[in-house]
Amino acid sequence: MTQPPDDLAPAMTAIVGELGEKMGIEFLEFSVDRVVARMPVEGNRQPYGLLHGGASCVLAESMGSMASALHAGADKIAVGIEINATHHRSATEGYVTGVATPLHLGRTLCTYQIVITDDQDRKLCTSRLTALLREPG
Repeated sequence: MTQPPDDLAPAMTAIVGELGEKMGIEFLEFSVDRVVARMPVEGNRQPYGLLHGGASCVLAESMGSMASALHAGADKIAVGIEINATHHRSATEGYVTGVATPLHLGRTLCTYQIVITDDQDRKLCTSRLTALLREPG
C-alpha cells in the first residue's frame, strides 16, 4: 500500500469513517493516480441476496474521496458534490474490488472514475465522483 505523507495520514484514516468500517471497506493501494479498495458482499446485501447498489456507491464515494483528498493536499479539503453509478451486474458472495482513476485533476474540482468488479474480474458497477477542493473551515 502506498502511504500518504505524514501530514495527510490522519485525514486518510478519517476518510474510511464509521460507515466504511461497518461495511468492511479495506484500502489496498492509494495515490492521486490510483486508489484500490475492496469490500465483502456479505453484510452488504439487499433483501434479494444481491450486493446492494447503495453499498457500491459507498465504496465508490469512499475511494473517490480518498483520491480527491490526496490530490487536494494538506492545505485544502475535498468535498464530494456529485456521484453517479451504473450497475452492470450483481454479486451474491465474495468480495468486490474498486479501482479509482482520475478523469480530471484541477485546482478547484477533480473527478474520478471508479470501476467495481467481482472476484472473477467481471464489471459490476461504473461510478463517477466529482469533488470540490476548497480551503478548510
